[in-house]
Order: sequence, then C-alpha cells, then structure tokens
Amino acid sequence: MQIRPHDDPQYQELRSRLREIRDLQAAASVLKWDRATYMPPGGVIARGQQIATLRKLAHDQLTDPALGELLENLRDFERSLPYESDDASIVRLARRDVHRALRIPSSFVATLSSHQTDAYVAWTKAKPDGNFEAVRPFLEKTLELSREWASFFPESDRIADALIAEEDEGMTTQTVQGLFETLRSQLVPLVEAIAERPQLDDRILSQHFDETTQLNFCYKAVDRVGYDFHRGRLDRSPHPFTTRLSHGDVRITTRVRPHQLTESIFSSLHEMGHALYEQGIEAAFDGTPLARGTSAGMHEGQARLWENFIGRSRAFWECFYPWLQGMFLRQLGQVPVNEFYRAINKVERTLVRTSADEVTYNLHAILRFDLEVAMLEGRLAVKDLPEAWNERYRQDLGIVPQQHTEGVLQDVHWFVETIGGQFQGYTLGNLMAAQLYESALKLHPEIPVDIERGNFETLHRWLQRNIYRHGRKFTANELVLRVTGKPLHVDPFVRYLNQKYGDLYDIHGR
Repeated sequence: MQIRPHDDPQYQELRSRLREIRDLQAAASVLKWDRATYMPPGGVIARGQQIATLRKLAHDQLTDPALGELLENLRDFERSLPYESDDASIVRLARRDVHRALRIPSSFVATLSSHQTDAYVAWTKAKPDGNFEAVRPFLEKTLELSREWASFFPESDRIADALIAEEDEGMTTQTVQGLFETLRSQLVPLVEAIAERPQLDDRILSQHFDETTQLNFCYKAVDRVGYDFHRGRLDRSPHPFTTRLSHGDVRITTRVRPHQLTESIFSSLHEMGHALYEQGIEAAFDGTPLARGTSAGMHEGQARLWENFIGRSRAFWECFYPWLQGMFLRQLGQVPVNEFYRAINKVERTLVRTSADEVTYNLHAILRFDLEVAMLEGRLAVKDLPEAWNERYRQDLGIVPQQHTEGVLQDVHWFVETIGGQFQGYTLGNLMAAQLYESALKLHPEIPVDIERGNFETLHRWLQRNIYRHGRKFTANELVLRVTGKPLHVDPFVRYLNQKYGDLYDIHGR
C-alpha cells in the first residue's frame, strides 16, 4: 500500500521544521505588534535588533541544506498527488519559499533588517518637520539594498519583477503597468467630471466625536459583521494594521481621531477584512506555508471589499446608522441616513493616500508604483523624488503638496521595507474586490438586502468557501480565474465607480 504523504516520516519532519520556522516568524510579529501598540519609545533600538535576530534565525532554518534535501526527497510524493491537495501544496510552496530564500544571503537579511530599523527611526523624526534631506541618505541606501535584493533574481525581465513577486506572486511590472495604465485613463476623466459637479457636504463628519465611544462602535460593528474576538483583539496604533500569529490569534488595530469620525470606522472595517481572511484559513494549515493570504493584492481586496463595497454602501448604514446615531445623538441625531451616506462618499482631491476616497485612491497608489519602478530602473534619482512626486500629483489630481509631510514623506513603506513591490497591491486589491463582489452578486443578488437587515453570513460564507479557506494554496491570479471565470481586469471596478458615483454626483452618459 502506498504511504500517504502525511504518514511519511520525511513529510512529518518537513512539517516539524516548517512549524519551527513559523514559530520564529510569529515571535517576530508579536514584537512588531508590541512596537506599534504598547512598547515604550525607549525600546525601539533594542526591539529592532531583537526582530532582526529572529528574522535571521528563521532565514537560516529556511536555507538549511537539510531542509532542501528533505524537499527533494518528497518530489515523488508531490507528483503523485493532485495539484490542489493540501499535502502537495505544502511541499510545493515550501520548495518555492526555500528556493527564494536560498537566493538571499542571511548576512544580507540582517543588514537589510538593521537598516530598516535605522530608516524607520529617521523617518519618525523627519516626517513631522517635512525634512526630506534628513532621510534622503537612508532612502538612497534602501534603494541600493533593494537593487541588490533584485539582483539575486537575474532571470527576471525587469528589476522590479522579483520585488513585485515577493508580495504578488505571478504579477510582473509589465502586467501591473498594463492594468494601471488602463485604469488611470478611466479615473482621471472621472475625477475631473466629479470636480465639475456640485460637491457633497461632509461637514457633519468633522464635529467632535468622543474617542472611546468611537472605539465602542467599531467593536460592535466588526463583531456584528463576523470578526471573532475569541481569536482576535482590536487595539489602537498610529498606523492601522493586521497581524496573524496563529489561527487562534489574528489581531487588528485602528486609528482614532476626535474630529475625523470615519477614520476609526473605515480603518476598523478595513483591518477586519484582512482579519476575516486570516481567520477563515483552514485551521489545519497552521504552521505551514499555506497559513496566510495568498498575496498583498488579494489581501487588500478582502480589506477593501468590506471597507468600501460593503462599509460605504447604503445598505450597510441602513443597518448600522441607528447604532451610530444612538451613540452620538448630539452630533447625528437630526442627520438622516441619506445625508450621512452622501457625506462618507464625498470625492475630493486630497494629498493623503490613506484618507482618500474610492475614486481618487488608486491614483495615489498608481503614482507611487510608477515612482518606485522609475527609481529601481535608474530613471529617477532619490534626490529628485520630491519634485517628481509633486509633479505627478499636479498631473493626476490637480494639487501639489506644500510640504513633504503630506507629500513624499507621508507613507512609511519605503522606510520599513524595500523600494519596489510596496504599492501595487492596493490597486490590484480594488480590482480584485470589484471582480469578486460582482461574481458574488450574480450568484446571490440578495446580498444587499441581507446586509441592510444586518445579515452578513451570505457574503461571508461565499468568501470563506471561495477565497479564505484556501490560504496560500492558489495564487491570486488562479483564484480570480477559478472564482470569476475571467482573468483580472479593470471593467468591474470601473462599472462599480461609474454606477455609484454617477448616481451620487448626477453624472450621466459615461
């Protein structure tokens, strides 16, 4: 009788080794979560060293020759199983991760991690004053290290390809640029058309809203939608994020500001979307390469689906607005739901990506992607980045930052990660969310009515069945094709924007 992979001693050894690696990665994630939430400022340097040590240990174990030999010995087992089987997928993805890790020397991993800590500290000091020159040397070093990282993958057609694939497996510079150019050609005229119409009034959102009460509403909302607090928690942090430590521990954070009501609500819904994905992955995948979302784009797609397609819908607020009114009677007691719905969907040309509306958001992400590709390819020097940044904002949004705090220094990504592969996932996620949601509505047209009644199970179960449970088993491209029957394209997202904002702004004929 043929021994099944999960009964084979070598397969069991593989699983044991992979779990130890994942344990080290999870320990580093705990330290990063603490750094962003409760750690005293004085611990930042030591914490960076601790995280670097754990990352190096994990990298050393991943590149251990014994692990590579083990994977070679399991090739026959992998080939004897269907592509979709859990066991074959674990071996396949472990081999992919090992192959990638072997290209990158552990000494480089340590150097990069140490530099990222230094760059982050410099950024936190320079951002409030908009002092780009203070961080420019760090950014130039990051670019140098990013190019070195890409050089470990010489088979790539373009230098950014390997960095993009690190976050969005299966995507290339050419593929992403093709999608983004098509989308940008649709977005710029739409933004201009909306700018010519009478603008929506969102002043009701800028009153004083007690921060503790805002948090209480966020707790209620994400719990009602389906976030499992038995396996998670909601905390505050300067920059909202989600971290998975295990199947039973998926944490989210949000940002709360007293005069920006929607910041906490939509940050919470966004991170909840990430967390629902992670909480929905098969429990049996814990400690394996399958136990996380398949790509930055697909992850962002789940977050954006719940934040925008659901959270900014009229149906959602027919359910939740009475709760919000009850918590803020003085501010919202006399404001009808339709006025609130219009306020939260106001389109405005602004400088900050994280607070941008659905229509303009992707212009922020696309220009960042274009700039990092230009830097990697040597067409843009770091010293010229602020000027290029400002000029692109003028072209796409008709506004120019007056200081670097709201310009080139606003995002943390290039100061804690590499340059390259950092921003394409946001817009890819919006495209994926639209295409997936359109498919869900074709099968379940009752979803909006369910949501209006406070029932999120139909959509949640559909996503669980089609996306969440698979974890990383399939690439994002494979999932989109399997679920929708078509490769990723921009049309569903453009249809969604034109219909929703055409109605809101009375734009016809598009």
